[in-house]
Amino acid sequence: KALGPLVMSEEPAPEPAVVNVEVAKEPADSLAGPPFVACKAWAIADGESGDVLAGFNEDEQRDPASTTKIMTAFLVTSLAEKDPSVLDEIVTFSENADKTSGSTADVKAGEMVSVAELLYGLLLRSGNDASVALAEHFGKRLTPESSVSYDGFIAAMNRKAAEIGMNSTHFANPHGLPAEGHQTTARDLARLATLAFKQPEFRRRVGTAQHGATVDSVSGYRRNVVWKTTNQLLKTEGYDGIKTGTPGAAGCCLVSTAHRDGRRLVMVVLGAPSTESRYVDTRNLYRWAWNNLVKINSDAGDSQPQAKAN
Repeated sequence: KALGPLVMSEEPAPEPAVVNVEVAKEPADSLAGPPFVACKAWAIADGESGDVLAGFNEDEQRDPASTTKIMTAFLVTSLAEKDPSVLDEIVTFSENADKTSGSTADVKAGEMVSVAELLYGLLLRSGNDASVALAEHFGKRLTPESSVSYDGFIAAMNRKAAEIGMNSTHFANPHGLPAEGHQTTARDLARLATLAFKQPEFRRRVGTAQHGATVDSVSGYRRNVVWKTTNQLLKTEGYDGIKTGTPGAAGCCLVSTAHRDGRRLVMVVLGAPSTESRYVDTRNLYRWAWNNLVKINSDAGDSQPQAKAN
């Protein structure tokens, strides 16, 4: 008492009579609409047209993480569509590619692998090193005026994004490691994934669970490598692609596609709080989409859009 009132660093607690007043509740959850999800943004698109049928924050710019590699692969498979011999070209890994941080295809400087094989290392194992090696190999071809091949590849990524209507996207690298200005949206990724999946070489790789390859080297030795997909949805019938995004500033991301009774959907989930939740969100959204966005005619083997709910 002699010392007077206690001096506290925080505001003192209010009186119990104030605290114990019943707090009004929000209205009950609606039974209509899509399921509740943990991710920050999502989009569901028609697998043929790429049109977004439903979404949440689908136009909000976000870090795409390793889903960036969809565009990296799309540029390479687009070249292969015009000239299949592109797939037989040999990529020799530089020190720069080898030292790229993050997920890796585990190919070392001085080792050599064909473009056809390296695309598996890029898309299954999500090799950041593979993305740099491909950018260095193809950049000058895609942007002849560029003095640095790697920079030319990034320029080509952004040209292609503008060309296909990814109006809220800008790429700063071919792998998705955090970088200033490296952003996209769920809507834009759905558009890109729809177009990329129509290419047989892209489709074959993103639908593969594991792939083995032989790596040569400039010094003459050879060794075998095994690349396993990071996309756990491939274990379930009906899912056949496309690409995960690793945790970090982006949260956990997943661009996927699934087919059922002659109908295909493409889905983008961005900013999920964990690896597991991106799969839970994705599967719950697919279940809702099959029941509410499209009308599936199992007998006739076709389907029609039922609603556009974005």
